[in-house]
Amino acid sequence: MDLVQIFQTTTPVIGVVHLLPLPSSPRWGGSLHAVIERAEQEATALAAGGVNGIIIENFFDAPFVKEQVDPAVVSAMSLIVERLKGLVTVPLGLNVLRNDARSALAIATCTGAQFIRVNILTGVMATDQGLIEGKAHDLLRYRRELGSEVKILADVLVKHAHPLSTPNLTVAVKDTIERGLADAVILSGWATGSPPSQADLELAKAAAGSTPVFIGSGATLDNIATLIQAADGVIVSSSLKRNSNIKHPIDPVRVGQFMEAMQHIAPAAPSPSATTQSATTQSAATNATVRS
Repeated sequence: MDLVQIFQTTTPVIGVVHLLPLPSSPRWGGSLHAVIERAEQEATALAAGGVNGIIIENFFDAPFVKEQVDPAVVSAMSLIVERLKGLVTVPLGLNVLRNDARSALAIATCTGAQFIRVNILTGVMATDQGLIEGKAHDLLRYRRELGSEVKILADVLVKHAHPLSTPNLTVAVKDTIERGLADAVILSGWATGSPPSQADLELAKAAAGSTPVFIGSGATLDNIATLIQAADGVIVSSSLKRNSNIKHPIDPVRVGQFMEAMQHIAPAAPSPSATTQSATTQSAATNATVRS
């Protein structure tokens, strides 16, 4: 997975739009317009603050179904992604909770989104939804069938869950990449807003080799300088919200502060077009010197 090609930086920050409850969820409020309006506000705030990508997920649909979501959820999320594409230019991704990777891939492929997050791609996890089995075999074949180039970012030993397969982080990372064919892996803490340990990130990075490793939760202004040393990118949400409250909307000021801190830690790589232009200019200057 070429991070610079997709995100225009070697160390991408991916913000999260937590959708208000969608149709068929227990807390559905009856107005899709209200859901879209909130999503537009949050995506605009994230993009204006300088994030390198945005992932859209049905976070407030809890309690989640463990596998296939209702068709109304797929329809609503497809419509929302299409609306956001008209507002922001950063790459978009999908996470259909709890683990409907097939629907996420379908939405992303049809709307032109560039990546999905899959909570459980391989192995078996005990969760509050019950036992969830990874279905990498199904997802990768479906991607091939669709002719899709959507990238798969897969959690390893995902938060809010306990493994029934291997609890060994190194083995889990290698299985996710080598047997699950994930394009990148994600490491989180034990719950939403909880960061992974530095030691676990270092283990995951060593096991992943050239495959990117993302911090999946708990990144803040206070810890990102340390955590990012053992990772290639970060997915961040809670600390970008007003008062760091997961139920509150995105705070543009917090986004700007986080991105400013990231610029000091890991300056953005030049875009491919800028690199090409710079090389062309340098070549022309060299030729001019030779001719003179």
